Amino acid sequence: MKNMKKLSLILIILTIIPLLFACAKTPANPTSADTADCTSVGQGEKTFVFTCVKPDGSETSFRVSTDAVTVGEALVSLGIISGEEGPYGLYVKTVRGVTLDYDTDGKYWAFYVDSSYASKGVDQTEITDGAVYSFKAE
Repeated sequence: MKNMKKLSLILIILTIIPLLFACAKTPANPTSADTADCTSVGQGEKTFVFTCVKPDGSETSFRVSTDAVTVGEALVSLGIISGEEGPYGLYVKTVRGVTLDYDTDGKYWAFYVDSSYASKGVDQTEITDGAVYSFKAE
C-alpha cells in the first residue's frame, strides 16, 4: 500500500512540474498562439504578451491584461518593471527582479515591440491590443 502511495505521488509530481515551466521558454518571436499556455496577469480590456529575456538567455512570457494607456504604466503597476525617471522618460533598470545598470555593469534592458527595437520608451509606447512587448538584457 505504501508503494502505491509513493508511486501516485511521483506520478502527480511528474505531471505538475512540466505545467509549472510551460512558459519558461518561448520562441524568439512569440505570437499570441505561441504563448497560449502562459501565465495571465492583470485585469482589463487590452491584452498583450510581455516577454523577458534575462542575461543568461532564459525567457519568460506573460499575457498581460490591463486598462492602462502605455506599456510602461501596465508593467510598473504590476511590479514587473521599475526604474528611475530620466530626461527621456522611465529608465528601466529592473525587470522581473533582475537589475541591470549600464553605468555599473555595461548591460541594460532593451525594449522591443513585436521583435523590433522600440522607437519610443516603454512609458511613451501606447498599448496595441495583441502586440508583443519585450525587454532583453543587452
